[in-house]
Amino acid sequence: MFLQSQEIFLLAGFYTARRLTLYTISKKNLQCIAPLFKGWNETPVWSCLQGHLGQAFADNPDTPKSAQILIGDFCFFAGIPDPELIDNIPDPIRVPVITLITRQESWHSLIESTYDGRYIKFIRYALKKEPEAFNQEQLRVNLTGLPQDCEICRIDGTLYRTLRNEEWSKDLCSQFKNAQDYAQNGLGFVIIKNHEVITGASSYTYYDDGIEIQIDTKRPYRRQGLARIVGSRLILECLQQNRYPSWDAVSQESLGLAKSLGYCLEAPYTAYAVGDMALLSAPR
Repeated sequence: MFLQSQEIFLLAGFYTARRLTLYTISKKNLQCIAPLFKGWNETPVWSCLQGHLGQAFADNPDTPKSAQILIGDFCFFAGIPDPELIDNIPDPIRVPVITLITRQESWHSLIESTYDGRYIKFIRYALKKEPEAFNQEQLRVNLTGLPQDCEICRIDGTLYRTLRNEEWSKDLCSQFKNAQDYAQNGLGFVIIKNHEVITGASSYTYYDDGIEIQIDTKRPYRRQGLARIVGSRLILECLQQNRYPSWDAVSQESLGLAKSLGYCLEAPYTAYAVGDMALLSAPR
């Protein structure tokens, strides 16, 4: 079943609609937009196309020329630039900042004109997907750097709820409906110090053969090597389970951490952060 745009916005909490020509693509029809995303290496796109997470929209339900995938606070565009798809982002009350990504530069000017004064253009870093590139011995050595007053714990139902209730850590498992969903499809670890969760590495999204890694550290504990330790633990577990731990770096700092864990740069690319300018200008 396809719903036209005005119905989509009312049901899904979207706030902009100019015409009734957008269609939501059901899970059983996702292959109709797959050719537009051919060659994409972003695993959240794979996750949506495989029917796991996210929502998909297009200009036509049968022969789409433009498509959009929305998953969490990321939005991916492919095909012919379409202003209605560009407008189709979540209510800023629900998602204060969203990252817009496209492989085609022809979308850039449309993004910039649509969100004039409400965006920051920045560079993200795509990393190669090379399962054999990881030095598992080195990853195990990294674990020995865990401070004596800390412990690494796998994310269970109790930790899932703890992470969801704190602003700094909610993205570690925000794309999962509940603790049961996370236990079934997610994977992650945290470092705990004196009963306080201080850093975590987890699946932001998942796809058939792996996960997309999210690492967050509570501000007072940053730059102490904890992210590398907990990231090493998650990568080792992924390799043990034959699930690829995909990573896409948001900054040079994130890229440096990724390289220290065995990832190699594939290519930098342009992205747009759209939303509350106060949040956009705040330190990450």
